[in-house]
Amino acid sequence: MNANPMPNKIRLSSNAEFKVSPIGFGGMALSHVYGGGLSDHDARATLDEAIDAGITFIDTADVYGEPRPGTEGPAGTNEEMLAPLLAKRRTDVQLASKFGITGVPLSADEGAKPGKSGVDGRPEYVRSAAEASLRRLGVDTIDLYYLHRPDPNVPIEETVGAMAKLVEAGKVRHLGLSEVTSDELRRAHATSPITAVQSEWSLWSRDVEDHVVPACAELGVGFVPYSPLGRGFLTGTLTKEQVASDFRSQTARMGEGWDANQKALTALADVAAETGASHAQVALAWLRAKGEQYGLSVVPIPGSRKSSRMIENLGCVDVHLTATQIEALDGIAAAVSGGRNIVPNPEWISGGRE
Repeated sequence: MNANPMPNKIRLSSNAEFKVSPIGFGGMALSHVYGGGLSDHDARATLDEAIDAGITFIDTADVYGEPRPGTEGPAGTNEEMLAPLLAKRRTDVQLASKFGITGVPLSADEGAKPGKSGVDGRPEYVRSAAEASLRRLGVDTIDLYYLHRPDPNVPIEETVGAMAKLVEAGKVRHLGLSEVTSDELRRAHATSPITAVQSEWSLWSRDVEDHVVPACAELGVGFVPYSPLGRGFLTGTLTKEQVASDFRSQTARMGEGWDANQKALTALADVAAETGASHAQVALAWLRAKGEQYGLSVVPIPGSRKSSRMIENLGCVDVHLTATQIEALDGIAAAVSGGRNIVPNPEWISGGRE
């Protein structure tokens, strides 16, 4: 299927005039996390081609990228990679970044200790993190600024209150939250309007539909699914050899669950054959269909190191699933072996705190 080269932008939230491309670009994939990243030059070339095709919603975070030797705090190198691109194409891009992750606690008990949570949501850190991201990105304003994870030791009202001051100062246009529970979202939204929630949501990761997605629909908050293609598994092209050298081989789903989870691709392959679309296009079209069912804007942010894959992904806007096909795809999650959390701490994702 051919992607529309210039798709219409959609409004991400009913609470704000913020329009983005129907899918975004998850920038983490350009860095080292999947077994070695692209050179900065090649990463920007990939992004340039994606933007030219109409994928203009670019997602990064201060923690993405390879840390520089001898430095402390978030790596920031993914943001730095974007700076030359933004210098020439800032008006073409809707830019999202995140702050707050400082490490990954090994357990919920460890995470409850002050200074050991792996997250910093203190108001003073909010300000310093934003200033650092603005410097690295080389921009005056970030369009959408997320709290990457709630700090268990800081009331979310305090963190979001500090984020709201960034909006007042013109450093940030819209606020977002990542991996929040429905209660955390409601409390945050009562403090300052939240434009979007970003959490994992896909054919094989559907726990957010229990609480968070309905809360977003009720509050008019958009949803930005990360890993909408199951870290590549749902494309049907990934091999064991490809994941052997990165963290995915250590996860429950792509480690011991690899063989068992191949059956999850059967229904996806069937629908792809019926529609003439790729596995990835069907998986993304399913998310867009779920957004229509729940009554909220859903903008997935798949990532890739190949612009051709991203342009293929954009073809999901032309895939229209029938009710029967959606029902068949809905059954995939129940057949999956292993949970979606990729770290030992169960509270690192929203489902562990609901």
